[in-house]
Amino acid sequence: MPKYVIERTIPGVGQLDAEQRRDIARTSCGVLADMGAGIQWQHSYFTDDRVFCVYLASDEERIREHARRGGFPIDAIRRVSAVVDPVCAE
Repeated sequence: MPKYVIERTIPGVGQLDAEQRRDIARTSCGVLADMGAGIQWQHSYFTDDRVFCVYLASDEERIREHARRGGFPIDAIRRVSAVVDPVCAE
């Protein structure tokens, strides 16, 4: 499945405590379980006012459907064309 990075603006998200982050993760996982195949959340990065989520999905519409069902904003969806890491330098 293609890999995507989703950018979400959520003011103050970087100051959420562990319980609040767990609640967000539980909501996301619950929606994913209901949706079935074709979408998988890998992980998310929280910054001061933004969240960057990495997903595997059959297409962008699966990501948008997940956001609608979970009440998550979407600023941008970018399909990953390549992953570059230190191994690439060898």
